[in-house]
Amino acid sequence: SSFLAKYPGSRHVQYDEVSYSGMLLANEACYGKRAIPSYHFDKAQTIVSLGADFLGTWLSPVEFSRQYATNRKVSGEAPKLNRHFHFESMLSLTGSNADDRYTHKPSETGAIALALLAALGGNVTAPSIADAKVKAGIDKAAAELMKTKGASLVVCGSNDTNIQVVVNAINEIVGANGTTVNWAATNNTRKGIDADMNTLVSDINSGAIGALVVYGCNPVYSHPDGSKLGDAISKLPVSISCNGTLDETTERCQYVIPSHHWLESWGDAEPKTGYLSFMQPLINPLFKTRAFQTSLMKWTGTQTINVPSYDSLGNSLGNTTRTAPASESEYENYIKDFWWSGKVDFEKVLQDGVAEKESAPAAGTFNAAALTAAAAKAAAAKSGATEVVLYQKVSVGNGSQANNPWLQELPDPVSKVTWDNYAMMSPGLAKSLLGIDVMNNQRQADAYEVTPEKPVVKITVNGKSVELPALILPGLNDNTIAVALGYGRASADSANSLDRIGRSASGAGKNAYPMVGFDGTTLSYSAVATAEKTAAVYALAQTQVHGSSESRPVIYETNLTSYTKNPEALLEEIRSEKQGLLVEGKTDFVKDGTIYPDYEKPGIKWGMSIDLNTCTGCSACVVACTAENNVSVVGKIQVAKAHEMHWLRIDRYFTGDVKNPDVVFQPMLCQHCDNAPCENVCPVAATNHSSEGLNQMTYNRCIGTRYCANNCPYKVRRFNWLDFTGADSFKDNQQPLRGTQLDEVVFQMNDDLTRMVLNPDVTVRSRGVIEKCSFCVQRLQESKLDAKKHQDPSMVRNVKTACMQACPTNAISFGNVNDKDSEVSKARADKNRNFYVMEQLHVLPNVSYLAKVRNTDREIGVVEEAHEEAHS
Repeated sequence: SSFLAKYPGSRHVQYDEVSYSGMLLANEACYGKRAIPSYHFDKAQTIVSLGADFLGTWLSPVEFSRQYATNRKVSGEAPKLNRHFHFESMLSLTGSNADDRYTHKPSETGAIALALLAALGGNVTAPSIADAKVKAGIDKAAAELMKTKGASLVVCGSNDTNIQVVVNAINEIVGANGTTVNWAATNNTRKGIDADMNTLVSDINSGAIGALVVYGCNPVYSHPDGSKLGDAISKLPVSISCNGTLDETTERCQYVIPSHHWLESWGDAEPKTGYLSFMQPLINPLFKTRAFQTSLMKWTGTQTINVPSYDSLGNSLGNTTRTAPASESEYENYIKDFWWSGKVDFEKVLQDGVAEKESAPAAGTFNAAALTAAAAKAAAAKSGATEVVLYQKVSVGNGSQANNPWLQELPDPVSKVTWDNYAMMSPGLAKSLLGIDVMNNQRQADAYEVTPEKPVVKITVNGKSVELPALILPGLNDNTIAVALGYGRASADSANSLDRIGRSASGAGKNAYPMVGFDGTTLSYSAVATAEKTAAVYALAQTQVHGSSESRPVIYETNLTSYTKNPEALLEEIRSEKQGLLVEGKTDFVKDGTIYPDYEKPGIKWGMSIDLNTCTGCSACVVACTAENNVSVVGKIQVAKAHEMHWLRIDRYFTGDVKNPDVVFQPMLCQHCDNAPCENVCPVAATNHSSEGLNQMTYNRCIGTRYCANNCPYKVRRFNWLDFTGADSFKDNQQPLRGTQLDEVVFQMNDDLTRMVLNPDVTVRSRGVIEKCSFCVQRLQESKLDAKKHQDPSMVRNVKTACMQACPTNAISFGNVNDKDSEVSKARADKNRNFYVMEQLHVLPNVSYLAKVRNTDREIGVVEEAHEEAHS
């Protein structure tokens, strides 16, 4: 505010890479507040989402995932689960977790919202819904919403103001306002208004702006008119970028004053009203950077600072003010003086990290007149035979973190593709557009799955085209193509793009932001499009190409009605098969189901349990494992060769209706088997079993025969084909790849800067050795030492592995299985859902799973079986 006052005529324009302007304007029209309320999924018994990927990328997915999972846990004889209905055009992470899911064209979102409002008794005229399944889904969702009135919630991912007004009206009817929708604590993370940004772009292009300061955003890349904007910025009299890294916008500015990295910064934030957080530096600045706020203070010239004063006994005398000269106006001093002035207990909040102001949920006062104007426009979207929906992937998001190779190499939870975006389409659209019939022609289906090279399609929206490889997946609407934003980062100087934009982001995928439209009020992330097949092909690096378990004993699922009626029936197949492996008169599968001798396992025995009902597949655990254990990034070419190094993967299985399948996510890691088949084939005893149940790897002893990987039924062992981290002492061990872009991406960890992310508690593995999950053994050892120091065995009861710590839904339990009070022991006490993957092999895994229970009326898995019989 001081800076704006110093320079009359200046203005502050906030910009979000992916807009929530439609929600902000709708809430202003309905409640008089240009803000976004808090959503409480934990208080909702019925949830209806209209394209909002709230478990993946929408608004605050980590917060929402934690809330959502509280009512997905199965406990007691008559468990109660929330009911989740999802209407969308593509197959999102949230849609994959829904109990009942329906697909439609993006242009029909408004019509579905109106139909739902009308079904709830709203005074609107709803357009007809042609799809009988979608219409039945709307009626069913409406009935459930009214059944749980006061504990219902409807959210929408559309950026159309009118549709968001209709959704607000729905939430009024179902009693969400003031219960599951809380206006007492508004979300402050999204403030951008599209029209304001478009006005700024027009002013820059017309020459009405004299000086521009950019901080924390990259509109030259992410704005639909970013290319023209970049040309205009380069012609401004004064343009300054305070972004922390060189990006598409920064390279067009005359002056660059890079701000500190957030780990080098002081700062304060109020992400939600009443939730205050302070930042303090963990390290000194590594480069010649300066806090953006310090730059503003220096440009302002002087700064008035509140300073607390005390008497000789230390008693507070209140605050005095002083005007600091510019030489003293560092943001570090300013923020300390500001908060030490009695507003909060600065030291305590700094130590705790956050101060929470408890407040009861509050309702907003709904303006019914807003609905009258919006209802007539909500269903007015232009429709076409083919439409495009633009979305964010869980890994790369809006593209601002695209230079993080951990994120680029993270397989998308649904598509399992790394390092690229693509044109995702249904099998039905692929048949008509590409001539590939993966539903009925098994030869074509197999060829498409196993061949990395995919046919390229050219997609055109409003005269703007992009060519992308086609990825065929079930669960999409037959008239819809889904394209991810956040890819296609590139420098204006293409010859130096790798150095300027970054080694990971440059050249990864294509930029889809130019296809975003503007309707005069808000940006639109869906549009009518044309698509045509080209003669080109493009290789995609997928970590999983087949989506069916083929009826193998890997996952188990049922619906809530069947489970409540007969809980024991869910795993009856396992019990009968295990019994069939025993000789007559024997009953103990562990002791009697093998020729190996059985040994007592006293003391600590480490184990893990994963609840498939609360695992959403978000893959936070995968990145956490990579960061904790120095797992190598291998690059797209190596991933395409199945050489990825992830110690933990998320397997994705499709079940049920082959056109609109159910999805099950299953984290798969080393199972630390007590009868591990990898151990007895190693010729040098590099892999062995500890007395605490760990399957261990001695890296220095491993000679790379890979017999263990061949003998592992879970395929969770990884082989270092190249010296990815520079750990090998042999000279020029990476020489064959020098001078290629692959070298630039893969061997980043050899730089002094990037090696700072490596965990010093974990060894860095060299070329030619096998590695895999260790249950974060470095953490286990630390916990045992602490327990010895304190003489308290309970301290090893519930140790947190990296994956468990990162899981937002608490789906992972880990600890000492021999301690009956540990969380993992309690999880395994659920005999009706607890199972081990391929337990019939008698490898005796130390990782167990809890079967998935869906709150739906549908029978689970029936359609898939009929489909398999037809193919056979």
